Amino acid sequence: HFAPLPLDFPKPQHRLIKMVVPSHSRPYKAYLSTMCGGALITPNWVLTAAHCNIKKNIEVTLGAHSLIEHESTKQIFQVRTVVVHPDFNSSTLLNDLMLLELGRPADLNQYVNLLDLPNSGEDVRPGTKCTVAGWGKISFYGQTSDTLQEVRVTVIDRELCSNFKYYKGRITKNMLCAGDENGGKDSCRGDSGGPLICNNVYRGIVSFGYKCGLPKKPGVYTMLTTEYLEWIQSIISTA
Repeated sequence: HFAPLPLDFPKPQHRLIKMVVPSHSRPYKAYLSTMCGGALITPNWVLTAAHCNIKKNIEVTLGAHSLIEHESTKQIFQVRTVVVHPDFNSSTLLNDLMLLELGRPADLNQYVNLLDLPNSGEDVRPGTKCTVAGWGKISFYGQTSDTLQEVRVTVIDRELCSNFKYYKGRITKNMLCAGDENGGKDSCRGDSGGPLICNNVYRGIVSFGYKCGLPKKPGVYTMLTTEYLEWIQSIISTA
């Protein structure tokens, strides 16, 4: 019943409340040719979701606001190395994170810049307000957005999220749930792999959900735990 966000379902439209972000105000945001997002964490590395690894030769675009407009700010990269978390499970979406090494270092400027990893992998308290940005759908059955959109979501208690009305035991301590109790605010198809930002700190990666913006079905995120942060550092420091 559940699917990583790139999968599409012909289901009734459920409108999402998203705002267009000011042009180039999220300079760390990466767009992957697999219709996913990501975050530039060093000049050479992008962090995203493992389930976005659905084809060979992923291309990464940095410095974009519009996906179709010609923008001189864009930098386009081939990926040199794909490093999927060794314990990623494509059916349960456990350990849904992946690092992409760019073919050359990004040229950092006001349009392309880094998103700092958190100093610690502490849990995020329920009720915390967060934002998630992407070029994903404006509505469940609608088109993807051409320009970068952002939505505000609230972190939901993990036990509540994992109960039978929500995700029936699928939520682990390495996942965060965030959405709107009444529905309407959610990450959506095409936003997979993008960063969840809570109080200006990078805390999660868009992983999966059930449809879009529905009450009792918040978005689920891979939380940047201490264990995951150590894995990320081990990869990017040895490359």
